[in-house]
Amino acid sequence: MSQGAVLHLLCAFGFFHQCQTSLVQSQQLVLAALGDNTYLTCWLMDSKDVVQVTWQKIIAGGTTDLASYNKHFGQKVNTGFQGRVEIKSAGLQNSSIVIRNVTHQDKGCYRCLFNTYPDGAFTGRSCLQLYELHGPFLHVTESHSAEELVVSCSATGPPVPTVTLTVPHHNSTSVTNTNGTVTVTTTAVLSRLHDNSHRVGCAARVLSGRQIDVYEMIPEVRLSPPDDVPLITGVVVGVICVVVVVVVVAVFVFCLKRKHQNSVSQRDLEENKRDTNEPRTPLMNPEVRQQFTSPKSERINLPTTPPNKRDTNEPRTPLTNPELRQRFTSPKSERINQPKHPERLKKNLFARQQNPED
Repeated sequence: MSQGAVLHLLCAFGFFHQCQTSLVQSQQLVLAALGDNTYLTCWLMDSKDVVQVTWQKIIAGGTTDLASYNKHFGQKVNTGFQGRVEIKSAGLQNSSIVIRNVTHQDKGCYRCLFNTYPDGAFTGRSCLQLYELHGPFLHVTESHSAEELVVSCSATGPPVPTVTLTVPHHNSTSVTNTNGTVTVTTTAVLSRLHDNSHRVGCAARVLSGRQIDVYEMIPEVRLSPPDDVPLITGVVVGVICVVVVVVVVAVFVFCLKRKHQNSVSQRDLEENKRDTNEPRTPLMNPEVRQQFTSPKSERINLPTTPPNKRDTNEPRTPLTNPELRQRFTSPKSERINQPKHPERLKKNLFARQQNPED
């Protein structure tokens, strides 16, 4: 066996770390957020006749195979990692695998082996470190001054996250929580822009992990009203409500009064119209109305029929003879000596009138 072949065999078993780094390039530290998908990649720097690329995880007391890609048989994922591990870059000079939905059990170091012929295996090494990043959370609040705004952004992890704002002159504070996580908060004070709105942003990351950005729009000036404005507004609204109620009541009363007047006028008009259309009754005669409206003492001697009308319309009876009328109308004392048989007397008088010579 040649000296070069022995050297490559020793490098394949991991006795010389220098030969790994010189022939295989890999990312020494890979950061991944808990629950994310992460990639591990290795590159073979020299052009070799690679037969197979194998990915292994280094565990206590040895290694365990995850997946491999063969020149003749293609990709193979070992039992226990199927569905979570997949070879993405299916090549022989460089290779990448993806670990989906990483958990704490995935944390550790991994090794990639480029098996060549006749030079043997060349290895690379990558370590996966997990972190937790909650946030960032961006808040924009009003300051005590009406012309200023307070912008704050916070994120929590381990390890300690880096939180930055897109505005100048900001400062950061960190607080260690009881569960071992660390919360970093970055704040800044901004002057309001009176002409247009603008956008502020916040970025958070852990070490060299993936950066997360959030943004928020700050609209034009929105000055807070003074403390006494709500009171004044309430008073004004109350006065307006009272005025409206009074006006409504006044209009309602006016309408009722107008409606009542109209109904009275209509009733009077109907009565006048009925009076003019109805026939005139005897009671409407002035003399008769005077008789019925005069006191009882004055009504005793009033004739029931006007004298003139009785004299002209009624036929004249024998009683209308002046002598007979004097007899029947004279007092009782004067009627004693008068004849008791007025009929006989009437006959005699009638006979005399027919025989004036007697």
